[in-house]
Amino acid sequence: MKNIKLFENFNNKSFDDIDSICKEFGIRNYSINPDGTVDVDNNVYIQNIGLKKIPIKFGKVTGHFRCDFNYLSALEGAPYEVGGVFNCANNKLTSLKGGPSRVGGNYWCQNNKLITLEGGPKEVHYFNCAYNPINKIYTWFPNYKSFIDSMDYSYLRGKTIDKLRFQEALDEIGIKLPESIPGYKYI
Repeated sequence: MKNIKLFENFNNKSFDDIDSICKEFGIRNYSINPDGTVDVDNNVYIQNIGLKKIPIKFGKVTGHFRCDFNYLSALEGAPYEVGGVFNCANNKLTSLKGGPSRVGGNYWCQNNKLITLEGGPKEVHYFNCAYNPINKIYTWFPNYKSFIDSMDYSYLRGKTIDKLRFQEALDEIGIKLPESIPGYKYI
């Protein structure tokens, strides 16, 4: 009975269930933590297999983590740290909530439906969010850090932009307010 409580944190999966899932997806060099998260001292390749959600909760992955070309609408279950590349491109994501906060390599999230970068990494080598609605705003900033810092101004509200707050964010980095941004409306 004690073990049942322990597994409530990861959708009632037992260690045997998690072990089976790891083997099914070809995940090697992994350890299962007491909370049910899985640390992997290797790469994780679960791309292009029709996933609608990540099947287990990952912790730290030392290599690359690829979950691109699936049908993911959320990153719940993604590792909190990736040593190499994190690739979640070509899914149905509208935000990056649940994704890693530290990525040692590149972070690829292009070709999704991102309207915000909320949940994006705090540390990353290179970031690519092309072919997403949010990219129309992101491209006005010189780099990922300046864009993330601009979010402190709280100018973005779905498909509307608080014009005064956006201007303040752009003034901070010396960029002139654009007349308009396709797909967004100033308020």
